[in-house]
Amino acid sequence: MSTPITATESQTQAMHTPATAGLRLFLFVVWVLAVVPVVALLGFLHRIGPCRSVARFFWRGAAKIIGITLIVRGNPCPDQPILFVANHASYLDIVVIGALVRSAFVAKKEVAQWPGIGFMSKLGRTVFIERRPRRSKDQKDAMISRLMDEGESLVLFPEGTSNDGNRVLPFKSALLSVAEARLPDGRPLPVQPISIAYTQLGGLPMGRGWRPYFAWYGDMELAPHLWTVLGLGRLTVEVDFHPAVTLEQFGSRKALADHCYDVIRRGVVEANIGRARAPSAGDAVTVG
Repeated sequence: MSTPITATESQTQAMHTPATAGLRLFLFVVWVLAVVPVVALLGFLHRIGPCRSVARFFWRGAAKIIGITLIVRGNPCPDQPILFVANHASYLDIVVIGALVRSAFVAKKEVAQWPGIGFMSKLGRTVFIERRPRRSKDQKDAMISRLMDEGESLVLFPEGTSNDGNRVLPFKSALLSVAEARLPDGRPLPVQPISIAYTQLGGLPMGRGWRPYFAWYGDMELAPHLWTVLGLGRLTVEVDFHPAVTLEQFGSRKALADHCYDVIRRGVVEANIGRARAPSAGDAVTVG
């Protein structure tokens, strides 16, 4: 087994290629200008199905430009709408999940004000919520409206914040209150856990010291972080789609949150230490 690579500041600078970063940034801007207006137009016309298909096409292209290879195990649940629940380490999670599922994202209200990311989030019909207890009912209503009234699936990050990519933070069960909703035909809303793990850099296993260079958390500044990411080697991200469940199977929102946390954390740990199973013929297509 290969020895995982770890990072120091000097090693990162040595591996970073400004020319690669500049080329990737240029291609990404061109890709945004070419495809995002189509996504925005379809969203404005309320053509949700085509909008989501073009958005997934956009994120798959973005993953290739950025240098991300996705190794996928399992498949997105075919039921619509569905609530996807995933761990969260970076803005790259949006690229990863967006390349694999047709859905909108749920994000904290502050994201709408972030330069660049906020603009694209609005075009992507992100549901912005205020994560304060006194606004919990409004948050739930906003998500239910998108799921039930518009039939659009959502991606939720129940950690409530991002982290260094080496662990999964406890889930906030209040964010899963939307799982109490029922579909128009009376069935409970499906909830599918997704594990995201950043596992290789340049084809070599990634040690704990490298993941924070791809994770974005704390008080990191976006521009220099993105420049570093774009100039490093090819990144391998492993994604596990776990079996979909419903709130009814667990009896309470807290029990559902604990289940999702357990399966997602286990998926991240197994991928990070190289013990996850190899993808099979029945899994979703690997991207990149």
